[in-house]
Amino acid sequence: MASSKLNGPTVGSGKSELRSAKPTSENRDESELLTVPDGWKEPAFSKEDNPRGLLEESSFATLFPKYREAYLRECWPLVQRALNEHHVNATLDLIDGSMTVCTTKKTFDPYIIIRARDLIKLLARSVSFEQAVRILQDDVACDIIKIGSLVRNKERFVKRRQRLIGPKGSTLKALELLTNCYIMVQGNTVSAIGPFSGLKEVRKVVLDTMKNIHPIYNIKTLMIKRELAKDSELRSQSWERFLPQFKHKNVNKRKEPKKKTVKKEYTPFPPPQPESQVDKELASGEYFLKASQKKRQKMEAIKAKQAEALSKRQEERNKAFIPPKEKPVHLKKPKEASTETKIDVAALKEKVKKAKNKKLGALTAEEVKLKMEADEKKKKKK
Repeated sequence: MASSKLNGPTVGSGKSELRSAKPTSENRDESELLTVPDGWKEPAFSKEDNPRGLLEESSFATLFPKYREAYLRECWPLVQRALNEHHVNATLDLIDGSMTVCTTKKTFDPYIIIRARDLIKLLARSVSFEQAVRILQDDVACDIIKIGSLVRNKERFVKRRQRLIGPKGSTLKALELLTNCYIMVQGNTVSAIGPFSGLKEVRKVVLDTMKNIHPIYNIKTLMIKRELAKDSELRSQSWERFLPQFKHKNVNKRKEPKKKTVKKEYTPFPPPQPESQVDKELASGEYFLKASQKKRQKMEAIKAKQAEALSKRQEERNKAFIPPKEKPVHLKKPKEASTETKIDVAALKEKVKKAKNKKLGALTAEEVKLKMEADEKKKKKK
């Protein structure tokens, strides 16, 4: 009893100390509580934090595609070695095409099984072991973004996915440098490994690209944000005034139909009842005519139509005999003789004279002189 009485006031005094300590922490500046000091890291989770280990065993399994079998078989010893450091078992089933990780009795970290699950998921999505093993670190996380169902058209999906990668992977490389994340585009998924803040930006850029927003706009915004983060004064201020506001230039306009149907004004009253044949005959007076009179009217209408058709046909036939209209003679301009077709009369006269003097088969005067000169030269030679 005495011991309990002695212990009583000590407990009470401890509570009063805690109560007095609370207001001191509340009196601190909010800016001090919000800002994280530079170089601070959360202490690693050790075996001293959980010396008794886990009560139950947990396990996760994932399937992998056939083309990853050869690579996984090569790097599986490295995977087992990395997981054994955290007391996690890993098994590779090549028959079923699956990878399994499970905790053991020695496992002390309760969250390591989630990181091991992410490791095998990344390996299945074509991420190399060197990058995937980083997920076991405390300050590294991963995000597997499914993009296959975001675009229905296959060709459009391939174009937008290629836009995310960029020419020779330049867009993806710029995104990796700005977010400090490793990004792997494979099939219908995009795998990202890095800090939480970077993963958030990567997800936003990927989803915007699939929504037909070019990644260059988001990259420009990230570059501005990185420069603004260096300024200590601007950390607590809004950055909206510095960030660019991009407008959509290409607006998809719906094609208007060729035949536009104009909607009639709504009226609560029903449309008027259409007139029957009897009503029309009563209005025109045909109802009271005899059968012979009605027959005569029909024949007259038929004859009138026939006469009209005959006259039209006759007009079309007569069109062939109507002469076309010609322009009057005084309006016609006289054609000027072209310079190319002018005939040289003097040259033509000389040509005719030469033809008359020349006999059929006889040589001209010049040809005769040349022949005589040639004969004389031959005689001299002899």
